[in-house]
Amino acid sequence: MPRYRLGTAARILGVSIDTVRRWADAGKLATVRTEGGQRLVDGAALAAFADALDPPGSGARASTARNRLDGIVTRVVRDRVAAQVEMRCGPFRLVALVTRDSVDALNLEAGSPACAVVKATNVVVEVPDADVEHDP
Repeated sequence: MPRYRLGTAARILGVSIDTVRRWADAGKLATVRTEGGQRLVDGAALAAFADALDPPGSGARASTARNRLDGIVTRVVRDRVAAQVEMRCGPFRLVALVTRDSVDALNLEAGSPACAVVKATNVVVEVPDADVEHDP
């Protein structure tokens, strides 16, 4: 089972490493210590904790899309028909190509709060090079 360093767990959860340490100290997120004293989070425990932070359907509007990322618009580029909207949602940068009419109707501009709703027919899942340890 993979085990994650606290910094990696923080990146995955979109919070500071101090927040992960507080959760671990409070017993909300189980950790183990290596022989060198470093704290690690079990992968299954981290997945369960992440799922409990935002359970399916929490705060969602009536929609068939399940992937919702709250963020802020960082840039809008308009032309006559289309527009490019760039957003920052936690550590992620998203770029959407939408109609100019939609951008105008939503009054989108840099600094606007927005929610990226993603419903894709194809999703690629990759395994990153991360600070993850595996049990022997």
